[in-house]
Amino acid sequence: MWTVIDVVASTGSTNVDVANWARAGEPAGKVLVAGEQTAGRGRLDRSWASPQGSSISISMLLQPVPEFPRWGWLSLLTGMAMASALAEIAPDPPLVQLKWPNDVLIGGGKVCGILSERVEHPTGARAVVGVGLNLELRPEDLPVPTATSLSIEGFPVDRDQIIAGFLRHMERYYSLWQGSGSLVSEYCARCSSVGAQLSVTVAPDVVVRGRGHGVDEFGRLQVSTDRGLQTFAVGDVVHASMH
Repeated sequence: MWTVIDVVASTGSTNVDVANWARAGEPAGKVLVAGEQTAGRGRLDRSWASPQGSSISISMLLQPVPEFPRWGWLSLLTGMAMASALAEIAPDPPLVQLKWPNDVLIGGGKVCGILSERVEHPTGARAVVGVGLNLELRPEDLPVPTATSLSIEGFPVDRDQIIAGFLRHMERYYSLWQGSGSLVSEYCARCSSVGAQLSVTVAPDVVVRGRGHGVDEFGRLQVSTDRGLQTFAVGDVVHASMH
């Protein structure tokens, strides 16, 4: 599936670079890996820079078959792929958790961020999916107290092994999704939010509590609450055990 894997020491943003490939009509299957990002951004346009050598940023150029309403799965299956890859090298695999929608956690700390976007092109829309993984950040280097890194958690840090494992799982999940447009059973098997006691913050003063029930065909979170089953397309989720 992966046709070209470009590796660079540093760039402004791997997602911006790959989006430029998409606008130029490059075919799907190209991957860009960078050891440093100087102008990356995260969710809600938060800036996201990474010190040289302390993390890796991976962006992939994809041209999905399923219709656009199902593209929300791209970020979810990317989280599944990274969680699966990290569980393979974990000193204790259950330490690696996937929290809805795509937060990869180790011991409750976030180790990976994912950002996907759609790029228009006359030959068909492309998707750019980017992943940032904290490798060897020290506690004092962490961007927020809720973050962590592989080295802090005692994981072996072999970049090539991690990248290869991630891309292998990414290809597996993406191929499954390309065929069906949905990964409900696979996601529920991997995601720790399913079956957990949760609180979902949907607005500053609106918090819904209940038990994670599963996800629907679009990857939206389903929560069993006192008022019945509620479905969330967005929201900040906290597992009760992580308080």
